[in-house]
Amino acid sequence: MHHIDPEMQRCIDACLRCYQTCLGMITGHCLEAGGEHAQPSHIKLMLACSETCRATAHVIIVGSPHHKHLCAECADICADCGSECERLGDMDACVQACRECAESCRKMAA
Repeated sequence: MHHIDPEMQRCIDACLRCYQTCLGMITGHCLEAGGEHAQPSHIKLMLACSETCRATAHVIIVGSPHHKHLCAECADICADCGSECERLGDMDACVQACRECAESCRKMAA
């Protein structure tokens, strides 16, 4: 098994938190709230964010040298998702998880 340094572990943890938070918000908030929260474009962005976070964590865990590329994309998607969730309101947990993941992924991509 390859060595996972503390910064990598923080990124894995942030990605998995964001994955869980976004997926949970889709099913436990957005679809129930309706309106703009349930618009296809918003749901698709949140699904893309959650799946990219899951995949990024996976790629880091397996020790792929490609993690930097995926981290860069994950940071962009998380930033977009966090901004959209903030705009819609009543999604503070998602906004926070997305921003933390974006920040951690930016560090890993550098």
